[in-house]
Amino acid sequence: MRKLIAAINMTLDGFCDHTAVDPDEEIHQHYADLLDDAGVILYGRITYQLMQFWQTLIKNPSGEKSMDDFATAIDKVPKIVFSHTLKDTEWHSAELAKQSIEEAVKELKQQPGRDIFVGSRSLIMQLIKLNLIDELQLCVHPVVAGSGSPLFENLNGRTTFKLIKTKTFTGGAIVLYYEPANEKETNG
Repeated sequence: MRKLIAAINMTLDGFCDHTAVDPDEEIHQHYADLLDDAGVILYGRITYQLMQFWQTLIKNPSGEKSMDDFATAIDKVPKIVFSHTLKDTEWHSAELAKQSIEEAVKELKQQPGRDIFVGSRSLIMQLIKLNLIDELQLCVHPVVAGSGSPLFENLNGRTTFKLIKTKTFTGGAIVLYYEPANEKETNG
């Protein structure tokens, strides 16, 4: 059975804001490697539209190896976008979801293949509520944003995770890898 892995960047104070963090070459390479092992990545509309930036580097490479490698990796991996407003993804490797997030994830988990990644804050919160996340990878950057969208918001109930490993980058960011502990309470 495929695993569902939630992977996201955040600040020290718990905000998910792509403008508050400044990924370096090492972090871009980390995520390019992660995407090379992905079977599919799930996005909500807002994050998906932010990620479309990488299409420009496919057409016009930047010359910075780590960014160009990440652009190539994200271009190749199939993407499913959950949106009520988008009519077209405008990306050859992306499609609009035809099912609810719960139905799609349950179906994807039963299929053979590489792991499923989710990289949108809104989807991560929904999947925590549904107890469908198998691994949580939080890349915490050494930045205090002071405001923004908190990763964990509007969760009723509690899910306990256990730390399984860490990865430290030379620039000070750290990835915390968690898996759900056996004890789960309803997040409804």
